[in-house]
Formats: sequence, C-alpha cells, structure tokens
Amino acid sequence: MRMRMVGIWVEKAWMLDAVPFLVLLSIILLIALHLLALVYWIYRLSTDNKVQVQVQVQEQRRKAH
Repeated sequence: MRMRMVGIWVEKAWMLDAVPFLVLLSIILLIALHLLALVYWIYRLSTDNKVQVQVQVQEQRRKAH
C-alpha cells in the first residue's frame, strides 16, 4: 500500500500489516500449548494413580502370602 507523505509517495511497511496477525497467532499458539499441557496433566494424574494402586495391591498380596 502506498501512502502520500509530504509530497512524496512512501511504501507502507508490510511488517505493520503483519503485526495483528502475528499477535493473534501467538495467542492461539499459547492457548493450544496450555490445552496440551492440561490434557497431559490429566493423563499423568490418571495413569500415576493406576500405577500406585497396582503397587499397593501387589504389596498386599505379598504380605498375605
């Protein structure tokens, strides 16, 4: 895009047009990363609990025998 400044034509920097897009892209990326971290955290909580329960069951079996 060309702009007229003080009697001369100046090209508008393309970077200024890209700033809103880059900000939006950054926000979407941060949201996606947080969602992935949340899913991973829930997965770890569910699998760690199962491992602990299995260990406790095995210990109880050993004590019973």
